[in-house]
Amino acid sequence: MTDFKSLGLSDKILKALEKTNLTTPTPIQAQAIPHIMQGRDLMGLAQTGTGKTAAFGLPLMHRLLDLGHPPGPRNVRALILAPTRELTTQIRDNLEMFSKGTAVSIAMVVGGASINKQSDRLKRGADVLVATPGRLIDLLEREAVSLEKCAYLVLDEADHMLDMGFIHALKKIAKHIPLRRQTLLFSATMPKDIEDIASTYLRDPVRVQVSPPGKPADKITQGVHFIPNGDKARLLEDYLKKHPGEQALVFGRTKHGSEKLMKLLAAWGFKAGSIHGNKSQNQRDRTLTEFKSGQLDVLVATDVAARGIDIPTVRHVYNYDMPNVPENYVHRIGRTARAGAEGSSISFCAPIEMDELKAIEKVLKKAIPVVGGAPWSTEAIALAGPKPGQNRGGGQGRGRPPQVRGQAGAVKPFGAKPAGAKPQSARPQGQRPAAAKPMGAGAGKPPRRAGGGGQSRPAR
Repeated sequence: MTDFKSLGLSDKILKALEKTNLTTPTPIQAQAIPHIMQGRDLMGLAQTGTGKTAAFGLPLMHRLLDLGHPPGPRNVRALILAPTRELTTQIRDNLEMFSKGTAVSIAMVVGGASINKQSDRLKRGADVLVATPGRLIDLLEREAVSLEKCAYLVLDEADHMLDMGFIHALKKIAKHIPLRRQTLLFSATMPKDIEDIASTYLRDPVRVQVSPPGKPADKITQGVHFIPNGDKARLLEDYLKKHPGEQALVFGRTKHGSEKLMKLLAAWGFKAGSIHGNKSQNQRDRTLTEFKSGQLDVLVATDVAARGIDIPTVRHVYNYDMPNVPENYVHRIGRTARAGAEGSSISFCAPIEMDELKAIEKVLKKAIPVVGGAPWSTEAIALAGPKPGQNRGGGQGRGRPPQVRGQAGAVKPFGAKPAGAKPQSARPQGQRPAAAKPMGAGAGKPPRRAGGGGQSRPAR
């Protein structure tokens, strides 16, 4: 199949597609759309950036067009659930583009916006409702929306939707939806335990997989740079200066650390913004708009943004902090090399993050190429901070400065000044010294290991 017309889509949808840059179906679209149009339940696995929204959105629009009458007050015909506000907005925007010129109505509900305005919007019903779980539950409890006539359920980023942070919310919502429905699950990764849970929501599903689960897009150049935690900010500055004018997305672990890093980059002259769980919805929307329009060159974010940014101009992704969940690495770096473009991803790995790196490489089933420094020794890891399971100190261990192996192999405190010598950092050989006073997100204050980015609980 070489074009969308051969997939059997209606002429109205084909006309709407003519006004987009979508001309040839991607593999996930070509394989999934025919099954969905036949009414089959489906589990779709494909790399981030390969067009999964169109894979479920186009056939959904096609099937809704056949109904020919409005949904009725407060009724919803199709429900699409997504884990973050950013991803929900992205899906809504795409569906509105696909349905332009048709009578299909799209509504969106997310936390951080006026629930009264959302209730008023739902009074006239919607063919498609795109929602985050928390806000949808709020509206269901208010009886502002009914799912009794909902015939389609779509879970985007299903692995995240079904993990422990969302499973209870999903069960609560599922009780309001008829059992006779078509259910579609899409994701870039699908761990075995999550797949088992997903199978309980699917009836005789078709499995469409166009690449190994967890495999990043082929056009992403990956690398890892081994660097002490306190030197990361200056290293990031070096990388950003190598690509002036090219947009970069920087991922941090915590809300506080990401905000601090953004302010530091702004003080150094970069056009930087941030999005994380401490930002209001209006603030997050405004920052994303500025990033999309090119007013910002650098966006610092927690994992709340890993699954909701579709900006083709992002050329570089930097994992300032390694992700706690290895599958999140795939979603993070998938923010670049969108729609066939090329991109790069560099991960900064401190001694206490070696376990995270190993877990990521296990998911990828290959080692990430080393672009700077050298893998930390067991001794350096042990001396760098608390044991696994203890509260991390961002490189600080119970009031003592972390110790790392020096160039000559001697163990010394990071930042210590040898007699008669100028201060030097423990930066891997070949990198210029860091500032005398360590600067960077999380310096001097221990980041929490998980939950700091607001991504461990259902979005409201």
